[in-house]
Amino acid sequence: MSLPSISIVVPVYNEQENIAPLFEAISESMANYDGDWDVVIVNDGSRDQTAAELNRCVKQYGDKFLHVELQRNFGQTAAMQAGIDEACGDLIATMDGDLQNDPADIPRIVKELIERDLDLLQGWRKNRQDHMVSRKLPSRLANKLIQRVSGVMLDDYGCSLKVYRADVLKQIRLYGEMHRFIPVWMATVCPPHRIGQTVVNHRARMAGESKYGISRTFRVIIDLVSVFFFLKFRARPGHFFGSIGLWVGGIGGLMLTYLGLLKFVFGQDIGNRPMLLIASLLIIASLQFLTTGVLSEILSRIFFQTTNVKSYTVRKPLTCEYSAQIQEQKAAEKIAKQEDATKQENV
Repeated sequence: MSLPSISIVVPVYNEQENIAPLFEAISESMANYDGDWDVVIVNDGSRDQTAAELNRCVKQYGDKFLHVELQRNFGQTAAMQAGIDEACGDLIATMDGDLQNDPADIPRIVKELIERDLDLLQGWRKNRQDHMVSRKLPSRLANKLIQRVSGVMLDDYGCSLKVYRADVLKQIRLYGEMHRFIPVWMATVCPPHRIGQTVVNHRARMAGESKYGISRTFRVIIDLVSVFFFLKFRARPGHFFGSIGLWVGGIGGLMLTYLGLLKFVFGQDIGNRPMLLIASLLIIASLQFLTTGVLSEILSRIFFQTTNVKSYTVRKPLTCEYSAQIQEQKAAEKIAKQEDATKQENV
């Protein structure tokens, strides 16, 4: 049974000590993979000898490995997008270049993704080999925040070891520091039930220095605002701004109504009341939010009409011998269940 072709994308930055072991580990893990595979390693403007090590290892290990060199350090998200752009497999796997992710997990994840009929299978570092304060604690805080805002219930968003269906992944573009939220962005083009997780091996860093710290938790909070907006209101931004405007205007209107009653029914002086100023500002802010909503709707329609981006996505089947057999097995199980149900009804 042949498995679908897969491209493994690995962004690296200042990982000269890990390059040679990385090539060796991937080669050994994928040697028995029953399908075409290749590796796209993106050097994100490393300042050490990473580029030289990559060139040497590419010559040593052959055509399965592609070295993409970025002009400068653009960040992990940009490096990952560069690798995704170069990937040509039916599936795309991503992993870190620090050898903490185990490439031996990839063949198993591929089979599990097909068996569970998913678009994304996220690795879960259940037994994480990292420092509690500098890595584990920020990651746990970030995971809880993302779960609460996005509604995509995964336990380890930060794990770079993931396997995607390429045609689904390439419907989104990664900018800024969106690599933390790829499962959430995937939920904008596929239903959440097609996003799953599986326990993967995690190893302690043996060489080089970590590029993460507790400061990323605060960046997550800022990025979550954008994630929430695009997840819920990408095609209808007017609802986002309009809802805020209506709430603000409603509160301001209630305040003015109360002050009007005091003025015209009870004859009280309201000219010096702070509530009058606050209510007036809320009404003005409401009008601004409503106007912004209308303008954003206009811009949204112009965007969809003048670009190739659509407000919907069409699913394409993943064709390979292994997935075909899985579908046949599921169909047979469904028929068997229906027959059992019919027999029980007859009894």
